[in-house]
Amino acid sequence: MHKQSKTIFKIHDLSLVFGEGLFRLENIKNIDINQGEIVGILGESGCGKTTLLRVIADLEKPTSGSITVEGKSPHQARLDRSYGYVFQTPALLPWRNIESNIHLPLEMSGYSKSEQKKLSQEYLSLVSLTGFEKKYPWQLSGGMQQRVSIARALGFEPDLLLMDEPSMGLAPALVQQNFELIEKINNEGMAIFMVEQNANMALSIADRGWVLQTGMVVLNDSAEALLANPEMRRSEEA
Repeated sequence: MHKQSKTIFKIHDLSLVFGEGLFRLENIKNIDINQGEIVGILGESGCGKTTLLRVIADLEKPTSGSITVEGKSPHQARLDRSYGYVFQTPALLPWRNIESNIHLPLEMSGYSKSEQKKLSQEYLSLVSLTGFEKKYPWQLSGGMQQRVSIARALGFEPDLLLMDEPSMGLAPALVQQNFELIEKINNEGMAIFMVEQNANMALSIADRGWVLQTGMVVLNDSAEALLANPEMRRSEEA
């Protein structure tokens, strides 16, 4: 477990309603994440996990409630590049090689070409892809593409990494590799807010977790307590 330090983001009384009273998220109370923590958002498909992540990232607008990311609104945090976002699918640019994909956020941040080269080499080493710089996305496996996506997100040098289903579509061995990588990144002090259907795998590395059902938080506790909670299994089966 990590010692709690500064709060990276807070959510209070958040709701998102579509159309005539159709809740996607309902009264999400007091979710936060502190520096150096891994927090998992868990639940079955369609329960609102990715919607919550998109609201934090300013890709969806809440109907009510508040979110602050490092003391800023989601919109300002996005403009300031206060977080990295790793999508369910890698979303790499197919016309750019791997090195050039990782350069993208560094270019946006104004780094020189020599700095881009140095940092991209560091990130490729971190995700165990040294030697693949000149390959193109289509030449890599799905798991390798996901690791490139993680390396690219680190290019914003954020305090917070938002991750959407890092196990999605991967073979068990690749899932294990990706979760080991997430732990490695977290050990460098980065906060990680992770949406994941594979609850056992997520809780094996998380500090805390929240379980969603139909847009509402039904369980929240330490990872250890959730793994031991019989309600956890029932909530996943509901």
